[in-house]
Amino acid sequence: MLARLQQILTLGALTGVVIWLWVCLQQGRPGWALFGALALLGGHAFVLGIEFLLLAAVHGADPTPRARAAQLLGAWWGEVLHAPRVFCWRQPFRHAAYPDHLPTNAQGRRGVLLVHGYVCNRGLWNRWLQRLRQQGVPVVAVTMEPPFGSIDAGVAAIEAGMRRLEACTGLAPVIVGHSMGGLALRRWWAEHGDDARVHHAVTIGTPHQGTWLARWGTTPNAREMRRHSPWLAALASHEPAGRHRRFTCFYSHCDNIVFPAATATLPGADNRHLPGVAHVHMVDHPAPWQAVQALLQAPKAR
Repeated sequence: MLARLQQILTLGALTGVVIWLWVCLQQGRPGWALFGALALLGGHAFVLGIEFLLLAAVHGADPTPRARAAQLLGAWWGEVLHAPRVFCWRQPFRHAAYPDHLPTNAQGRRGVLLVHGYVCNRGLWNRWLQRLRQQGVPVVAVTMEPPFGSIDAGVAAIEAGMRRLEACTGLAPVIVGHSMGGLALRRWWAEHGDDARVHHAVTIGTPHQGTWLARWGTTPNAREMRRHSPWLAALASHEPAGRHRRFTCFYSHCDNIVFPAATATLPGADNRHLPGVAHVHMVDHPAPWQAVQALLQAPKAR
């Protein structure tokens, strides 16, 4: 569903650029042709710029060090380049390019479950899927549908992915969630609360304590990610004491979606700050990948 929507939006934008260029060049206006094409293709840069201005403005008393202007500018540019790769290529056209890897000889080898975030699908994880497959690591990447429903709707997809990994490996997997995916995995874990089923959870830019930006969201899952939302309070009330020690949370003072920055941390978790990295770009930052590699190489309990 989401892939089809993003296909339509991407192809529609490209069609608009071609029509604009043709009309302007027919009228002998090359300057307008160039300006319009850049506006259509680079309009997301303007939207991202607003997000970065907002995150700088609402930093307030957040304990995370305030990002310098150069860091914000670098993170903005990184996101300008990275976002189209994800939302206009990987997710709409390449979401099935790397299937789940469940080899028949994987018993006793720890697997990985990948959970995407808001307005995303499994194509977000293409680089991870490719590299994990090359390493022979059993891996499943879920797609949670519907894309604009409650976060609770993702529980079934996570449970199905977990069962496939458990049957394949016989071991509890590492679960990695980006953005809203971290909340979905917490919701799944609260409902299917056997701690033995999860080796460790890694979240990347997850609004564990909500995000200021969600106040503008109107979909059910966006409203659930607002600061101090009833959904977040209910989730926290269903988690046992000590659960957060099983989490590694990556967050950034340049996260243009989840801010103030410390809202992406959990008390008692291994919270790791990634300076100067924006929200989507964090998925391909080497630090989360290296953390998961270390977890996969850790000795297995008897």
